[in-house]
Amino acid sequence: MEALREQFFNLEIMSLAWPMLLNGLGMTALICLIVIPLGLGSGLVAALLSLSPRRLVRWPVIAFVDLFRAVPPLVLLIFVYSGLPFAGIRPSPLQAVAIAFALNNAAYYGEVYRAGILSIGKGQAEAARSTGLTQAQAMLHVVLPQAVRNVLPDLISNTVEVVKLTSLASVVSLAELLYQADMARSVTFNASPIVAAAGIYLVILWPFVRLVSRMERKLG
Repeated sequence: MEALREQFFNLEIMSLAWPMLLNGLGMTALICLIVIPLGLGSGLVAALLSLSPRRLVRWPVIAFVDLFRAVPPLVLLIFVYSGLPFAGIRPSPLQAVAIAFALNNAAYYGEVYRAGILSIGKGQAEAARSTGLTQAQAMLHVVLPQAVRNVLPDLISNTVEVVKLTSLASVVSLAELLYQADMARSVTFNASPIVAAAGIYLVILWPFVRLVSRMERKLG
């Protein structure tokens, strides 16, 4: 038991690794600040275009969503970081992570938005149009607020997944939380920094997980 505590729950080593973990947490926060707004914004655009009555607009967007939902994010990240240089494009680790994760999350957020929009009856938009609103105004002021409310738990749940997804950035040597924890582990020959990083993820994400469960019960 003592050996287990010494190897995984060594408070002294956790304390020594704490500055590195904080630096990694800052990079994780930066990734989230870039990727989440990009995913939310581009996902909304993708959802609206996927519902277009024009096939030439709708089909390419549907193909985009299907493609980036099907491709594993790790494969996409490695392709962007290691594959694009063969085409003369050399993104930095942060740029590669932002591009890969934004594409992946745009597809998932887009499907969530689309489900929310489709959950609103056509009568809502028609009633809004009858008051003199344009189609765009009806979508913006009547349909979208209700649609977002209906799928808010899914949006928050997907955002939690985005935060966890940032741990893949360590593959391209971006110094986010997991990367820094692993560096501390390699220096100390002890797994306690990894456990500390897991604890940080838990403290940050657990309230959102409970919030999603509560909202799902309320909407249910």
